[in-house]
Amino acid sequence: YQRRVRADKPALLTHGEVETYFHEFGHAMHQICSQAEHALFAGTSVERDFVEAPSQMLENWCWEPESLKLMSGHYKDGSAIPEELLAKLVASKAANVATTTCRQLVFGMFDQDIHTRESADTAACFSAAHEKVMGNPAPAGTNFAAQFGHMAGGYDAQYYGYMWSEVYSDDMFQTVFKDAGVLSQEAGLKYRTCILQPGGSIDAFDMLRNMLGREPNSEAFFKAKGFAV
Repeated sequence: YQRRVRADKPALLTHGEVETYFHEFGHAMHQICSQAEHALFAGTSVERDFVEAPSQMLENWCWEPESLKLMSGHYKDGSAIPEELLAKLVASKAANVATTTCRQLVFGMFDQDIHTRESADTAACFSAAHEKVMGNPAPAGTNFAAQFGHMAGGYDAQYYGYMWSEVYSDDMFQTVFKDAGVLSQEAGLKYRTCILQPGGSIDAFDMLRNMLGREPNSEAFFKAKGFAV
């Protein structure tokens, strides 16, 4: 994310880059706020298909007008983003949501496929998954897997956890923060106490029950994808 600094313009971040920073800071807060008794269960030492929930959770603050106004402003005079532009930015979250969701499905299916074989032609497996979900094979002569770092970075056979965690993060955000307000101290403390503080010392499903006061479900996830639930 390096930007060339000029005399008349500082290094600025795109909205997408800010969202990425919030995502990674979500992992950092998971670690910082942990009060697990044993280091083995501290912070992000949770189930792999839950570890992305706190990071994806924090991304929501990049799409709410109230929080966006606090973190933005014109670099020359500090003026706020015009309401019309702010509304368009928030609405853009739904742009291409079907494609991005299908893309995650392709990655997860490809991951499961190659890790349930004794050997695999990764280019052929990826192309098959791409055709099954997207309706067309991957471009000829390419092998996406050759630069898919997650396959050798701890997410092998577990990449599905990104979408699995998103179901939980959407449920938590819509249930606890949307009504109380994204800057609610009470909601924030509840999230910190129920989700961040225990680390992996409590099963993720039990943490979610404590946070939500009920069984978690996928309703908020589907609403976020534009489905009428």
